[in-house]
Amino acid sequence: MANDAEALYRETTPHSRVLHEKAVTVMPGGTTRTTTYFDPYPLYIERGRGCRVWDADGTERIDMLGNYTAMILGHAHPKVVEAIQKQAARGTGFAAANAIEVQLATLLCERVPSLDAVRFCNSGTEATMFAMRLARAFTGRPKIARIEGGYHGTHDYAEVSTHPALSEAGPPDAPIARPDSAGTPDWVLHQTVVLPFNNPNAAEAIIRREAGELAAVILEPVIGAGGVIAATVEFLERLRSTTQELGILLIFDEVISLRLGPGGAQQMYGVTPDLTTMGKIIGGGLPVAAFGGRADVMGLLDPRREGNLAQGGTYNGNPLGMAAGLATMTELTPDVYEDLNRKGARVAELLREVFASHQVPVQINSAGSMFALHFTDRPVVDYRGVATANKDKTRELFLGLVNHGVLMAPRGMGALSTAMDEQDIQEFIDAVETVVAGQRPRWEQ
Repeated sequence: MANDAEALYRETTPHSRVLHEKAVTVMPGGTTRTTTYFDPYPLYIERGRGCRVWDADGTERIDMLGNYTAMILGHAHPKVVEAIQKQAARGTGFAAANAIEVQLATLLCERVPSLDAVRFCNSGTEATMFAMRLARAFTGRPKIARIEGGYHGTHDYAEVSTHPALSEAGPPDAPIARPDSAGTPDWVLHQTVVLPFNNPNAAEAIIRREAGELAAVILEPVIGAGGVIAATVEFLERLRSTTQELGILLIFDEVISLRLGPGGAQQMYGVTPDLTTMGKIIGGGLPVAAFGGRADVMGLLDPRREGNLAQGGTYNGNPLGMAAGLATMTELTPDVYEDLNRKGARVAELLREVFASHQVPVQINSAGSMFALHFTDRPVVDYRGVATANKDKTRELFLGLVNHGVLMAPRGMGALSTAMDEQDIQEFIDAVETVVAGQRPRWEQ
């Protein structure tokens, strides 16, 4: 079945194949972003509108990923396009501050409970890198604790235990820091403490043991790229009380989970961290990210302060990104979030019905308007559950859906946009039904 799906993909995407053949001569693997690659070659998208995208061959698909959750309003939203065009005509970047960054910063500080002040940058990687650096500077301690299976970008401190081999990862309640890739320095492993997700007792014990050297604990309250795994309330509350007691900063990485509501996951859980990192939806489709939090911690960045922590970036707060982000965030009213999350819950329930009807063991992890499929018969509550799921079936489903008019993440993740209506949702569910029904013999192996 997998070979049949690949053959159909090759047959129906000749222009993507030609583009990839050209691309491999100038870019490693023919892509500038590893996550867009999949075998036998990536899909090349020409344009998008609403919740639809069209590839280089003109084939239309439902976009169930939205650039890995960033395009929450869908593609080419009229208000966002207007804001970008208007600002582009006025200039896209200056060696100066601008009024729009003040507006977007104000909006974020009003909505997100932890934000007394905020600074902009250009990617989630930059945001988490600066948040960690700020925590080390504020506390005078060198180590950062992070969750096994969590994702915080691609800087050195982030490239630890995101997807370790289980044979090397240590016991579930006492994970060992493992490098994510070649080139990750050994010193990072010594300065990183790895915590198990959703195990409050084990996490607290590790934090207390390392407390004297711990600057911060960073985590996604809802693990996004690692499988849409929501933290339990008890887990977050225990992290909050323990870090507060020990003078350790708690950092929520809400680059993805900010789409759950106006104040992100922290508002939903009622747990307020010391610092928050943000990205994706706050840029309206352009490269914008931010980090912010407590006034006393953020005060270290104040250039009026002697010995301040400098933060540069040619495109930090650039007016084009600020305009797109402000237009997007303005559209996201509480009612819009509520409607989007209601659709997300409906999609998750419909997916469960489809797989149950074909007796396929799968876990549908969902949070708000995000979901992920894990082919296993056990609930997925942490990285270990993700790592033991059947990846071959995930790839088969992904490629089958591409052939049936749906674009998701190769790892089985999806995200809704406000541009989707009931007809789009049903079309997606019908495509899943078609693929699963057509590949049933394979699923049963």
